[in-house]
Amino acid sequence: MPIPGSGLAKGLAVTLRTMTKRSHTAQYPEVQPELPPRSRGVIGLFEENCTVCMLCARECPDWCIYIDSHKETVPASTPGGRERSRNVLDRFAIDFSLCMYCGICIEVCPFDALFWSPEFEYAETDIHELTHERDKLREWMWTVPAPPALDPAAEEPKEVAAARKAAEKAEAAAAAAAAAATAAAETAQAADDEPPTTPTAEGDA
Repeated sequence: MPIPGSGLAKGLAVTLRTMTKRSHTAQYPEVQPELPPRSRGVIGLFEENCTVCMLCARECPDWCIYIDSHKETVPASTPGGRERSRNVLDRFAIDFSLCMYCGICIEVCPFDALFWSPEFEYAETDIHELTHERDKLREWMWTVPAPPALDPAAEEPKEVAAARKAAEKAEAAAAAAAAAATAAAETAQAADDEPPTTPTAEGDA
């Protein structure tokens, strides 16, 4: 059975401990806050990676991503090949007045075209200015931090492992070809250095 007044005593103890501690005032905006590494500030667009797959716009729960595109015909890269069509990005905009910063668009992008930036100072006096077009989204890419270093004990990425194995295989093939060429050159040099044999007359002892 709890002692009567124990809850009040605990509350007063917390108050007393807080009163004895010195308060800390954040001097913002003169002093910028130290944000966590994965802060969700604003979204940057790496336009070169965007294939206009529309996956981010379809998965956005707020429908705050606007994408327009058109198709262009790409000529055949080889003689006798057929032409292909590709999507060309005309507009990519995000309305941050609707965005709830869930990060779904960044997670579902299969081509790494969207990234989180820790920048959060983009308030506007006009709500229409919170719709960032692709030029503005591209500028935010300069504020995206570099990815963290891999854990030394982590498994090597598949892409890096495949590239390393291909490079090692190419180096081994080049070394084998160089060794074969050296051996052939040495054989030819040895054949050139060997003195010719003089035929002997019949009947010589």
